Amino acid sequence: MLSPENLLYAAIGVTVGTFVGVLPGIGPALTIALLLPITFSLDSPTGAFIMFAGIYYGAMYGGSTTSILLNTPGESSSVASAIEGYQMARRGRAKAALATAAIGSFVAATISTIGLTLFAKPLAGLAVQFKAQDYFALAVLAMMSVTALVGRSLVRGVLSLTLGLFIGLVGLDGLTGQARFTFGSMELFEGVSIVIVIVGLFAVGESLHVAARLKRLPETVAPLGASGEKWMTREDWRRSWMPWLRGTAVGFPFGALPAGGADIPTFLSYTFEKHRSKHKAEFGKGAIEGVAGPEAANNAAFSGVLIPLLTLGIPTSATAAVMLASFQGFNIQPGPQLFEKSGPIVWALIASLYIGNLMLLVLNLPLIKMWVQVLKIPRPSLYAGILVFATIGVYAVSGSVVQVLIAYGVGALGFVMRRFDFPIAPVILGVILGPMMELQFRRTLLVSNGDLTVFFTRPLTAVLLGLAVFALILPYLPRLIARLRGRTAQRLAFGEDD
Repeated sequence: MLSPENLLYAAIGVTVGTFVGVLPGIGPALTIALLLPITFSLDSPTGAFIMFAGIYYGAMYGGSTTSILLNTPGESSSVASAIEGYQMARRGRAKAALATAAIGSFVAATISTIGLTLFAKPLAGLAVQFKAQDYFALAVLAMMSVTALVGRSLVRGVLSLTLGLFIGLVGLDGLTGQARFTFGSMELFEGVSIVIVIVGLFAVGESLHVAARLKRLPETVAPLGASGEKWMTREDWRRSWMPWLRGTAVGFPFGALPAGGADIPTFLSYTFEKHRSKHKAEFGKGAIEGVAGPEAANNAAFSGVLIPLLTLGIPTSATAAVMLASFQGFNIQPGPQLFEKSGPIVWALIASLYIGNLMLLVLNLPLIKMWVQVLKIPRPSLYAGILVFATIGVYAVSGSVVQVLIAYGVGALGFVMRRFDFPIAPVILGVILGPMMELQFRRTLLVSNGDLTVFFTRPLTAVLLGLAVFALILPYLPRLIARLRGRTAQRLAFGEDD
């Protein structure tokens, strides 16, 4: 990792990541998707993975700048930080908000990377015991969890997942070689590349979405404050260090779950800090704990996300799905065998997280004025450039105008999905995990001579499928509990037996 070449890749990754994190609407998934075609031409995949990890981390750091100064979260995981951060900026405390976000992110990311270093290989050792039916159940759990918990509507989530599964089935059958959904086109025999789907959904779809609402985007940037003002006072440090640790404790395990990601832990951290704080009156008006906790949870979740990605080959967020596609582009399959077959690459990637974190701390605090200038880039020019870059990238990978048209067709679908509030992540998971899930399902049936009970007689498989069902029910549980409590209260009011 300390070789000049890999240090350069890490520096490029964290710089580009911070840049795109600062720009509203451009997240790490879109950036990595745009860079995928370029990195496939590199001699070694290690540099590409190091750069992608830097982009992911950097975007989370940069997202706090947009949330605090513009009240426009670039990522959904930055929404909780924007609640208090923007209010602090309006009160002239932007520097303190940015500092607690940056230092908290550094602390959380470092602690969670230590956790990744300690737990990743033992978990990969356990995953070696998985059989085909276990992988099928795990894929079902991952898709059901993300589908149920990411979007606001379960129906919309399932429809998005169905679209992803359909796209994943296009091409030749992995077991029989039969053409499926190719409509007689030779171009579709190899299926629809995940790179094309990702570039279409994120680059084209996001550009169209932003173009449709340009006039409604905020343009006023909150002032940084006086140049001689302290970044953080002693009181700020005292109020921030425990939220940093608590946010880390919440974010890391949540990131490692099949329904992982950073959205849920950031809001949990914010809610917890609000309830236990001695300064409850400040919440909603600029409480520093409301920035420190969620930002720590946000960055800790990333290291957690890498655990199922590296050990099981299961992505738990849209960006993790794009990173999985980058591994597959280099013919490397994340999973139980990854640490044995590609150990040097994996450990270099994990080592890069420590160095990348230090680079980000150096980048974020001294250069904050430069990142504020990035917010002033005209949106039309920015997104026009993204579309050009996306088109060139797709053509460079495929060499086919048809594939470029498919990418734009997928982008049009992405625009419609954003317009009507359909989640994007289930589509990506369906495309990536769908073929693997189908293959493992059919292999299990071949070994068991078509006996479906094999999915329920093996304890691990049954538990994973049970968790998948629970994930679908989970969003409705608060409503059901509230309804049951209401009925109980009504019976007690009328003196009936409970």
